[in-house]
Amino acid sequence: MQPNNSSRWLPLLRGFILALLVTLALTAILYPLRGRLNTTTIALLYLLPVLVNTTLWGLGPGLVSGILAFLLYNYYFLQPYQTLVVHQPQDIVALVIFFLVAVLISQLVGRAKENLAQARASEHESTRLYGLSLALGGVSNTRDIGQILATHTLETFLAEHVEIQIAAIGGGEALNIQEPHGRLKPVKKPLISIPLETAHRLLGTIYLWREGAPLTETEQRMLRTFATQGALALERAVLAQTETKARILEESDRLKSALLSSVSHELRTPLATIKASVTSLLGRDVDWESQARQELLETINEETDHLNRLVGNLLDMSRIEAGALYPARQWNQLSEILESALQRIHRMAQDYRIEIDIPEDLPLVPVDFMQIERVFVNLISNSAKYAPIGTVIQISSRVLDPDSVMVQVTNQGPPVPQEHLERIFDKFFRVTDAERVTGTGLGLSICKGIIEAHGGRIWAENLPGRFAFNFSLPLTWEGKSPATVKPEAL
Repeated sequence: MQPNNSSRWLPLLRGFILALLVTLALTAILYPLRGRLNTTTIALLYLLPVLVNTTLWGLGPGLVSGILAFLLYNYYFLQPYQTLVVHQPQDIVALVIFFLVAVLISQLVGRAKENLAQARASEHESTRLYGLSLALGGVSNTRDIGQILATHTLETFLAEHVEIQIAAIGGGEALNIQEPHGRLKPVKKPLISIPLETAHRLLGTIYLWREGAPLTETEQRMLRTFATQGALALERAVLAQTETKARILEESDRLKSALLSSVSHELRTPLATIKASVTSLLGRDVDWESQARQELLETINEETDHLNRLVGNLLDMSRIEAGALYPARQWNQLSEILESALQRIHRMAQDYRIEIDIPEDLPLVPVDFMQIERVFVNLISNSAKYAPIGTVIQISSRVLDPDSVMVQVTNQGPPVPQEHLERIFDKFFRVTDAERVTGTGLGLSICKGIIEAHGGRIWAENLPGRFAFNFSLPLTWEGKSPATVKPEAL
């Protein structure tokens, strides 16, 4: 939509009229002094309105002023007076020189003014475009890009209202961004609309409302440049989102492959053991009353628990990654949760000396019983994997501060390099060779997800002769502490 240009001629027409009035006013001043001033002085004085008119109103009014000064100088100040006829040869020469000088001065001053105006306009345009490019440089969200574009357009063109319509691109939703906020869109049609488009597609449109003078050609060009910058920023955002999705899919495929490889190995071992035990029980070569029968049943039970823990870890990890791990909090005793966890892994832990140091007066904690039980199971299992058989695994707890309690699980395993302490809670990360220690590499990352879902923190550290897992849990829940909990809430 192109703006109406009819009002552009008003400032120019006003300049012509003022140029004529200034030249006539000087003539009125000089005419009474005609007998006292020589023609050379009058010719020089007539150059003043040419300079003034050209400087103030441009080249066109300056030229008109020069031509009018030439005629008035000849008519009123060269003999014979009040006629355009010139008898003296030197007056003809002077008149020609005056005309050439007036035209030359108006041309030089006019061009200098135009060059200055163009330089200022270019500086203003460059500054505004640089500001817009700088603002759009670090933004990859389509709504933020539209907001920045609308704000800069409003300020640069002194607009009354700006609306940015962005099409649904990159799988996102269509947006309609308006500036300034809180002001209703004008009822009348916009002054101008510029498409936001690249070589490949139309991404949206800029609508601009402004009272008063329409946009100049320079302003229209700058607005089109704004639209190009905005379209490129939107296209860059779409490409960045596409790249991010591709990277996420690639990482997901990599994790899926690693998970399948790890899980397939972990599943095969207990399934083979269970299969072998069941086959033996079904065979006639086993005495049902012998000790071997009991051992095979215990093996089946142990390997089934192993499979159950493996499947539980996979389900918990899927919930953590989906952001769907919501603890079903209740007021519980940590000692009861730990006792239940030890019963689940009693066969794994029977080769170690378990020491428990949990004070009887430890406050209740608002946690999900099953989830914290899984944390204990995973931490104790991890300790049993890395610590030498027959060593001590110690579980202790204490109040860290009035708002939290700390739990520590230590073992006599080897120290972990400092650069690996933070990474041991990452998925599939192992400090030692995978051939020496079995597992999916998910247990510690699940512990981290569960503890953080409870609003706590988990970390590992090397202690003298020991390695420790620590985690903290809040003692308050929904503004209540254990001391304020009513008995019926337990």
